[in-house]
Amino acid sequence: MSLASLLTAEQIIPEMKATERWPAIVELIDLLVGLDKIKTADRDSILASLKQREETMSTGIGFGIAIPHCSSDRLEEVVAAFGRSTGGIEFDALDNAPVKFVVLFIVPKNQFQTHLRTLASIAKFLNDRAVRESLAAAKSSEEILSIFLDRSQKL
Repeated sequence: MSLASLLTAEQIIPEMKATERWPAIVELIDLLVGLDKIKTADRDSILASLKQREETMSTGIGFGIAIPHCSSDRLEEVVAAFGRSTGGIEFDALDNAPVKFVVLFIVPKNQFQTHLRTLASIAKFLNDRAVRESLAAAKSSEEILSIFLDRSQKL
């Protein structure tokens, strides 16, 4: 499952306000709640699942990338958001570098294979330096989305 198929321009924050891991996750979740991708009543439950996952091990995987994720019995389909920070977010990443790109996704509880495939697809996509450089240079959420769409057609 590619980022292009999970995101709309509205689900992308071209410049995040948060400068630390947990506020960054909350910023993306609140975006999804505001777009009715997550019900307001489910917000705290999903945040608790994300926090539990982050406490196990940071999802800051290095190269300026973080992929906070969890599964939830409150959703019927995969939900995602993307945030970019030109200043960087302190994420306790594996390489201790600030995070510039945050891909948050939540998968329905009973879809373990989807969870693994989505995570692998996102990590592989962002592992490409040219992709990260394009994303860093993009001027808007529409431009960021077009990079995801363009790359997904080449894979």
